[in-house]
Amino acid sequence: MSEQILETAVSPEVLAVQQKHLRRQKLNRASTYVIAILISLWILIPIFFIFSMAFTTQEAVRAYPKSVLPFIPFSLDTMRFFLNSEGIVPGLMNSVIVAVITLLLSTIIAAPAGYAISRYIFPGRNFFRLSILAVRAFPIVVLSIPLAVLFIQTGIFDSIYSLALMHTALALPTTILVVGSVFASIPYELEEAAMVFGCTPWQAFRHVVLPLVLPGIAASAVFTFVLSWNEVFAASILTLQNRTLPAQILFSLSNSSEAYQFAGGFFMLIPALIFMFFIRRYLFNMWGQVTK
Repeated sequence: MSEQILETAVSPEVLAVQQKHLRRQKLNRASTYVIAILISLWILIPIFFIFSMAFTTQEAVRAYPKSVLPFIPFSLDTMRFFLNSEGIVPGLMNSVIVAVITLLLSTIIAAPAGYAISRYIFPGRNFFRLSILAVRAFPIVVLSIPLAVLFIQTGIFDSIYSLALMHTALALPTTILVVGSVFASIPYELEEAAMVFGCTPWQAFRHVVLPLVLPGIAASAVFTFVLSWNEVFAASILTLQNRTLPAQILFSLSNSSEAYQFAGGFFMLIPALIFMFFIRRYLFNMWGQVTK
């Protein structure tokens, strides 16, 4: 009854404006969904195509036109052919070791550095931030020859551990800035309140701040892992016998078959996707904190 009275009290012009506004909102929402679906399909269809070609026979990979149905016929022949190729299994193990070491070193260094940048004011703070960005601005192509000479002179050339140090140097600038922005989003009053109730600065950081910044640290860890896993240029220049998987695939790509290329693309994608699957809840938590 009250709704009918309200509708009669509103003029037809106002109702027309409100209906037009609602239609515009629905149209904007529908267009947003359509664009999001198109972008998702643009990203997912190539990934799905690579996966389907990696789990079929080599004859199906070479066939043209290809089957409309994916994974027809389903076979592990392509994957076995790729894994039995020279240097693939050692390269896979090297990539895992280098990526994990890079992740650990970057997180251990970036966490206190990001906390110091976001919490303390010290001489040269802005210069320190600019220098971090300047390090990332140097392309690896310019640094490749000096780094190779330096690695040879110091006796650490062609080592996965020295390559992990190189990947850490490449990832640290962005990781520090990401972690620092996450620390800056946490109010300092929370630490002060914890210290008022008897916590030491370290206890306030460990019990109050650290649980809140874990999603951001997880996001930077995802970035570091993916960057190290996909990095190919430094791995190609600084290693010969102990190549990572991307460097090994690039080295043999020109002389490889289609089956080798699709299986290589699968192995390049799947570790990062698995890692992001396990870390997704931290990313969702960080997204919730940002939107609040």
